[in-house]
Amino acid sequence: MGASTEAVEAPEENLTPFNRVERELRKKIFGILSTVDRKGRPHSTGLIFAVSSPEDSFAIYMVTLGKSAKVRYIKNNPNVSLLVTFPHYYLRFIPDSTIMFRGTADLTTLDDEEAQRAFAQKKMTRMNLEMDSDVLKDSVVIRIRPNPTVYCYGVGIGLNQLRKDPTAARFKVVIPQDRRHGDER
Repeated sequence: MGASTEAVEAPEENLTPFNRVERELRKKIFGILSTVDRKGRPHSTGLIFAVSSPEDSFAIYMVTLGKSAKVRYIKNNPNVSLLVTFPHYYLRFIPDSTIMFRGTADLTTLDDEEAQRAFAQKKMTRMNLEMDSDVLKDSVVIRIRPNPTVYCYGVGIGLNQLRKDPTAARFKVVIPQDRRHGDER
């Protein structure tokens, strides 16, 4: 009998704080992207996202129409933030857990290899985005390269702890050097 080739998830105690946050982030597909318009006003919109493949630098990828307001705003000011929420559906009185990134966005194409690897993990490859090809031809990929510090609230914190002391659930993690984009290493 041969050894299994399936990936085995590391035990909880062997995960770094960033690895724990990244694991939770990979479970989600929807986040709120905030950009800045030409007058300096914030603009937020919800988007489906994918996280970079573990062998690539850590980044977030989203597909959108090339003529959208968020694309115009990114071209003018690449500073963005992305907020991902983790609602407590059965205990509405407890605030949602969150992960928030600040970073720099740029635009690439659906054919970008790193973007394709990220989308493939969520089964969102170009072939199966299940969108009309006329829509795809006008689409671009937003790539967010997060700043090293990731801001978290309540992620991986027990509900009893959140209920007793909601302020104790705030924490930061740092993206490891080997996962940062080349110019941030």
